[in-house]
Amino acid sequence: MAGAHVWDIFCKVIDNFGDIGVCWRLAADLASRGHTVRLWADDVTALGWMAPSGCEGVRVLPWPQDGTPLDLEAAGFAQQPPDVLIEAFGCEIAPEFIAACASNTRAGGLKPVWVNLEYLSAEAYVERYHAMPSPVQSGPAAGWTKWFFYPGFTADTGGLLREPDLQARQQSFDRTGWLKSQGIAWGGEMLVSLFCYEPPALESLLAQFAAHGLQGKPVHLLVAAGRATSAVRALLGDENRLQPNKDGRKQLSISYLPLLEQTGFDHLLWASDLNFVRGEDSLVRALWAGKPFVWHIYPQHDDAHLAKLQAFLDMLQAPPSLRAFHAAWNGKTAPQTTADNPAASAAALLDDLPAWQAAALAARTRLMAQDDLSTRLLGFVAKKR
Repeated sequence: MAGAHVWDIFCKVIDNFGDIGVCWRLAADLASRGHTVRLWADDVTALGWMAPSGCEGVRVLPWPQDGTPLDLEAAGFAQQPPDVLIEAFGCEIAPEFIAACASNTRAGGLKPVWVNLEYLSAEAYVERYHAMPSPVQSGPAAGWTKWFFYPGFTADTGGLLREPDLQARQQSFDRTGWLKSQGIAWGGEMLVSLFCYEPPALESLLAQFAAHGLQGKPVHLLVAAGRATSAVRALLGDENRLQPNKDGRKQLSISYLPLLEQTGFDHLLWASDLNFVRGEDSLVRALWAGKPFVWHIYPQHDDAHLAKLQAFLDMLQAPPSLRAFHAAWNGKTAPQTTADNPAASAAALLDDLPAWQAAALAARTRLMAQDDLSTRLLGFVAKKR
């Protein structure tokens, strides 16, 4: 492929596997466009369930954290020095790798384009800082330039990860077939996916579903493995206490899901009528799903996440009810209750689900009209190469 590059992406897994999830999607997307990618990570265990089949063109390599140097010879560095370096989320590329790049440049090789891929945000600073240079002051690469690359929601940012065939795959998705393949017995209930941390309003939401369902229908809750499953089980205890309605059906039934590969997680979002997501990668996938969704943003001790949440809701043009639900879900306000209905506020807000759907679809339409992150990144590299 003309113009194909060799990419080295470096990733440190902080927690919850969001970093490696984003890096894998980027690596796989670049490979699907004909590029060669080496993904260096300090913890690749999550890829065993996120991407069990791997991806042609992507090689996953260990990034030792015990002082052991990278095995550049085994990685084929000499035969394929990088054209692009991706420093994901400020992780600082291994110094021996930078030294090898500098040595290759001195030997007549081209200097790689060095990109610092930042976290996603809708805040105003993203447009100001996107594509800004950061001169390297010291070390073997002194005098080089690192470039900030900010994913975002406007034409003046780095865009969002979106595979070229995403719409086609979603349009051909067989909801009933996928649910059956997962062993989920579906009788027409409202399907709600739950991928969260431990939101303060979870107990209120479960009470609402158990007492009233959603939109006049029973709810089948599809709970993601990990912290979401632990949170639900801690609150519900014995699920047998969930009461059937007058038709003999439970207003709330629950399926606890296994760890899903990334394509499977997309299918979960496409299958559901309402999605609760968390972190960065699942937020973007919820946007592409085009269904009503609620975002549990990663909490920060100084409440900096609340400004980020507000900026996102502004971008989404979220209706007041969706803003209020996000405030309760993310702990900005306490869930309001009454003695006879412990989820009164949740019930009122969820009644506005059609407005949430309209906002999600409108946002997806606007964002689909923009170039995706890989396309913008490739264009940026072409200008700097």
